[in-house]
Amino acid sequence: MWTEQASGSGTRRRRERSPEEELHTAQDGWWQMTLRALRTLLLFSIILGLSLLLWGYVFQGCGPSPCRTSVCQDLLDLYLASGNTSVAPCTDFFSFACGNINRTGSPFQALAEENKRRVRRILETPGSWRLAPGEEKAFEFYNSCMNMSAIEAAGASPFRQVIEEIDQPELDVLLKQKQEPNYAQILREYLSYLNRLVTLLGGDPTKVGNDASYSLFINSQLNQFLRPGEQQQAQGKVFEMVTVDQLQRVAPAIDWLSCLQATFAPMSLSPSYRVAVHDLEYLKNMSQLIEKDLMKHRDFLQSHIIFGLVKTLSPALDSQFQEAHRSLSQKVGELTGRPPMPVHPRWMTCVEKTEAFFEPTLATLFIKETFKPSTHSAAMELFTTIKDTFISHLHTVPWMDRETRAEAQDRLTQLQVKMGPSEWALKPDPARQEYDDVQLGPSFLQTFLSCVRSRQARVIQGFLQPFSSHRWQVLPWGLKASYSIPDHVMVFPAGLLQPPFFHPGYPRAVNFGAAGSIMARELLHIFDQLLLPGGCPACDTRALQKALLCLERLYAALPSPKGTSFNVSRTLLEDAADAGALAIALKAYKKRLVLFRGETILPNLDLSPRQLFFRSYAQVMCRDPSTQDPQDIRSPPTLRVHGPLSDSPAFTRHFRCPQGALLNPPSRCQLW
Repeated sequence: MWTEQASGSGTRRRRERSPEEELHTAQDGWWQMTLRALRTLLLFSIILGLSLLLWGYVFQGCGPSPCRTSVCQDLLDLYLASGNTSVAPCTDFFSFACGNINRTGSPFQALAEENKRRVRRILETPGSWRLAPGEEKAFEFYNSCMNMSAIEAAGASPFRQVIEEIDQPELDVLLKQKQEPNYAQILREYLSYLNRLVTLLGGDPTKVGNDASYSLFINSQLNQFLRPGEQQQAQGKVFEMVTVDQLQRVAPAIDWLSCLQATFAPMSLSPSYRVAVHDLEYLKNMSQLIEKDLMKHRDFLQSHIIFGLVKTLSPALDSQFQEAHRSLSQKVGELTGRPPMPVHPRWMTCVEKTEAFFEPTLATLFIKETFKPSTHSAAMELFTTIKDTFISHLHTVPWMDRETRAEAQDRLTQLQVKMGPSEWALKPDPARQEYDDVQLGPSFLQTFLSCVRSRQARVIQGFLQPFSSHRWQVLPWGLKASYSIPDHVMVFPAGLLQPPFFHPGYPRAVNFGAAGSIMARELLHIFDQLLLPGGCPACDTRALQKALLCLERLYAALPSPKGTSFNVSRTLLEDAADAGALAIALKAYKKRLVLFRGETILPNLDLSPRQLFFRSYAQVMCRDPSTQDPQDIRSPPTLRVHGPLSDSPAFTRHFRCPQGALLNPPSRCQLW
């Protein structure tokens, strides 16, 4: 039915709905509302279900799961043994991580000893390796060194045979000053030692009294000529380049050209040849002492050199000589407060000497045994992440200008890295020629001397090669990374990239906290020069000095362990590297977590992944604070832990440190 309706614009017609149509319309509206409600409910159910699934996936399937492999179990045992979890981490994290370090020992020391054991296992299983011609001499040398019955049977006779051939071994310096406390007692111990040596050599012990007194006097004089390294560095005289002729004029008591030619044969030297001299002033004073006193006592010089040679050759002599020197070291150490000579088992001494004389062979075998391709790949991946993070991190350094930042980023981009093995360590061919001049026997002392001459010849041969062909002088079993400034190459030895600092099967938090922080620290040291006065003229020097002063005050406010002292100004560069390394390694770890899921943790340690990161960082620094050298350019280990952690807001957050806690200071610094 249609109806009309008048309006201002005309008449409108509309159709009126019947009751049946109205009913259908109402029903349609109700169904539409019902469908909308059902759709909404269904969508909500789907979202809720997906959320529950995602929660379970993230926190159960993708969350941190415990690592239960043998390498993780060994690491867990170490962490539990070295730490003291009863200590509040926000108050004393060093004790929390390293409180029982006196019982477990420094991880670096333990790793160095473990690397020695790895080399020992290689040397004691020669049948397990395919050796190139000549390389078997390394195993024969080790066996000869371990044959103490033959060495004891030979006694002093092999040594007496070489006395006439000696040159100038390194002399053993006992005293820094003649006025050393307990000087008389030390003199008596030294006299007793010389008497014992003379008796072992078949001489007359009644004639050594004057030699002992004079030896201590000369050693005292020579030590007074030494200048501290800091003084030499401040004067820019750590190394001085002079010609042989200039050196002869400065220190005329020694025929330098003849000595250098004899030492570096077959190099061709002349008076105009330039040499790098360490502490030229010392050589000048030594020359004056020789002209004034020593030339009048030629007999004394001969005896003095022979006595000094005993220390150099002691590993090749029978146990009586070794015991005599060890006893002297212990007694003098007690009188002067210096640590005595450590007592090593015979196998360790033999391993060290075999490493020194047959490095090319053992380097190759050590790499094959300890640094698998998977380890190399994981280490390179870690380093790349650390380096890339550092490059991007430079944008946040407030005192660095744009040009300096770009130059620093370019240097990092162009940096080369040798991870684990150097290239030469994987090429055994040169060993065939390098050991041709090694003569084994008939006595171990003669074998030892033959190896000394062979190694010296290899060193000289290296000088004759172009610089680009030099091998990296980083021992594969060593623990110290190296950076070559001329070549812009960084080397991380295989011996360092081992448990407890690194393993492909470790939780990423461990690898980034330990090995990652070590890598970041080495990268930061490339730019130490920027932090020195005048090292970065274009930088915001005011902001830089403010950050340096802030860091210096931060460390100065931390308590030092009892019985230790350090100079904050002397350790500032190392402190800056420690604090910056922690920040960069943490940022790299976070970046890695975003890109790759599936983090693991150590079971039964009650530490989250990020807490485990900080725990692993501290483990690198675990060391007995009482062994700190007052002249060390690094801070005591407690401060190397507490300084960077107190400068990290993330540490405070993840360990929930309250305000006022030692490691939650009111203000922090941003140097790097």
